[in-house]
This record gives sequence, C-alpha cells and structure tokens, in this order.
Amino acid sequence: MSDHVHSTHPDIVKRLKRAGGHLNSVIAMIEAGKPCLELAHQLHAVEKAITQAKKTLIHDHLDHCLEDAVGSLSADDRATIDQFRDIARYL
Repeated sequence: MSDHVHSTHPDIVKRLKRAGGHLNSVIAMIEAGKPCLELAHQLHAVEKAITQAKKTLIHDHLDHCLEDAVGSLSADDRATIDQFRDIARYL
C-alpha cells in the first residue's frame, strides 16, 4: 500500500474530530429534549464541517494523486483539471 498522506490531511482529521465531538453534543441535546430549531442549527454545522472535509480531500486528490498518476500536465490539461475541481464543488 502506498502512502497517501498529504499536507491537508492533518487539518481534515482535526475538522472531522471536531465534527465528531460536536455530533456527540447534538446527540446529548436530543436526549435532553432541546428544541428542534437548536438541533437543526447544530446538525447543519456538523454537516458543513464534514462536507468541507470531503471537499478538501477531493481537491487534494485532484491536485496531487491524479496529477501523479498521469504525469506532468500541459497548461490546457491543467485547466481541464481546474475546471473539474471547480465543478466538483457542486456535488
């Protein structure tokens, strides 16, 4: 197995650990009978943190792994990858 650790991975791990802790807090809030609006707000924050971690991971893959697999890219090919990266935001 090859090593797939990139400079963004420690930040992704921190973000996911924080989201995990936050999710545990949301579970406790549900169990404590907190209002649905508060719960929805907190769940939205957890969801955004996880989504941002996923996007960072995907962009990191496009920037490093994909280019490593196909070799150096011309400016036109790099532009195509950049466009794919941009459109991936909408996934």
